[in-house]
Amino acid sequence: MLRFWKDSETPGRRLGILSAAFNPVTVAHLEMARQARREYRLDEVLFLLPLRLPHKEYTGASLPQRLEMLRAALAAEPQFSIGSTDRGLFLDIARECRPAYGSQAEFFFLCGRDAAERIAAWDYGEEIPFGEQLQQFQMLVAPREGPYLPPREWAGRIHALSVSPGIAAVSSSMVRGAIAAGKAWAHLVPAGAAAIIRRDGLYGGGSTEPRP
Repeated sequence: MLRFWKDSETPGRRLGILSAAFNPVTVAHLEMARQARREYRLDEVLFLLPLRLPHKEYTGASLPQRLEMLRAALAAEPQFSIGSTDRGLFLDIARECRPAYGSQAEFFFLCGRDAAERIAAWDYGEEIPFGEQLQQFQMLVAPREGPYLPPREWAGRIHALSVSPGIAAVSSSMVRGAIAAGKAWAHLVPAGAAAIIRRDGLYGGGSTEPRP
């Protein structure tokens, strides 16, 4: 079931969906969403936290902590909304979003190159093939160690997202690793999320950063 935790002030028919574990939310997540709005004229970007993840275990920060970090990070972003769902696959998420956004809405999933390759090659079992799933949504793919080059037959539904390689390389695992190693990390996450990480001593690194 799709549940909203923060509504957008600018809902519309062109919806970006950034589905991730947000463990924690990073500056790359925000820049991808901002650039997608500018480049593809999206009305809203939904930061969606699946309660079940098809590609990874649900460990680390708790669900309430992840939602609190998202709210803090997006507090000044009126075009961004926050939701959660018990679905993890893009097709299932699109199906859950359809009743909420209407039959005429266009869905654009945001992700990095590595995620796009994994999603395209995923074994969907008895579900419809990935190429047919693209009839239900489009994808905006940021470069991560290189651009994603989709097969020609998918090119009209999978598009490049112009995010700088330095930003696209930032990941939640990078943040967690930096914190655990006692390295500088606050520049990798939005300030509101950083405050919660420090407050709760998340990711095994204590509550402070090393001094320069």
